[in-house]
Amino acid sequence: SVLCLLASISTWKRQPRWLLVGSTGQVNASDVIILEGILVFHDQRVRNLMDMKIFVDTDADIRLARRIRRDTVERGRDVSSVLDQYGRFVKPAFDDFVLPSKKYADVIIPRGGDNHVAIDLIVQHIRTKLGMHDLCKVFRNVFVVQSTFQIRGMHTLIRDRDITTPDFVFYSDRLIRLVVEHGLGHLPFTEKQIITPTGSVYTGVDFCKKLCGVSIVRSGESMENALRACCKGIKIGKILIHRVGDNGQQLIYHKLPMDIDERHVLLLDPVLGTGQFCLPLFLFIYLLALKLSDLGCASKSFAWHTL
Repeated sequence: SVLCLLASISTWKRQPRWLLVGSTGQVNASDVIILEGILVFHDQRVRNLMDMKIFVDTDADIRLARRIRRDTVERGRDVSSVLDQYGRFVKPAFDDFVLPSKKYADVIIPRGGDNHVAIDLIVQHIRTKLGMHDLCKVFRNVFVVQSTFQIRGMHTLIRDRDITTPDFVFYSDRLIRLVVEHGLGHLPFTEKQIITPTGSVYTGVDFCKKLCGVSIVRSGESMENALRACCKGIKIGKILIHRVGDNGQQLIYHKLPMDIDERHVLLLDPVLGTGQFCLPLFLFIYLLALKLSDLGCASKSFAWHTL
């Protein structure tokens, strides 16, 4: 979900409160997200999140004609005031701030919406990306355990309809343990020097401090033992979400560590389909961490953009 500040184009003022965007009050994650704005390339952090950057290049006379038509029809202004504002503020600001960001674009489209060839090429590129089955090549923050003969062998066993319950539990626990260890490897580590029994200095790394797990009841509890085996004494919270229809979720129960805003959170869910079920959990934990921080907790190590 996305929280967005509502702004009025007619009054050039922002609304006094934060509102959930969309007619239904919520905007869920989508396969394609379009971020539009005249200064959208200004912040490097935003540029790094974009898979494709497009700059629509239109002639200055056409832009001015569109502005005159929009401001006179939709905003009730006269032509002279529009031209005065354009010459004093709009055109200089465009030349100083908007036009230089053109160098960051991957694709430059002349003539805007009239350039059907360029638009078709962009659509074909997006369709190609959506058709890729390897999500690691599409999303840079998705990591998958490398498939080996050992892992494929365990997958073969747990998918066999004739497997016994003890064998299914045993090999499932082995797979879960590998997933947990792989996930821990992506957490931050710090360099550390120790003295070996022979008296030499060894430079290694120290495990990340302040970890906690959040188990999605009921399936997430199957991953708790593997997490406890890898992280001795780790705190584990629980969240129970009840499905309402196809897209709705209702929070039934939650019990989380009081200092969750200071910890790196591992969300435990052994079965992942579309990911829609985890989205409200991310938002809930994030808002809870902000609330705890406002009450006087230490600085947050829980970062929403790293989820």
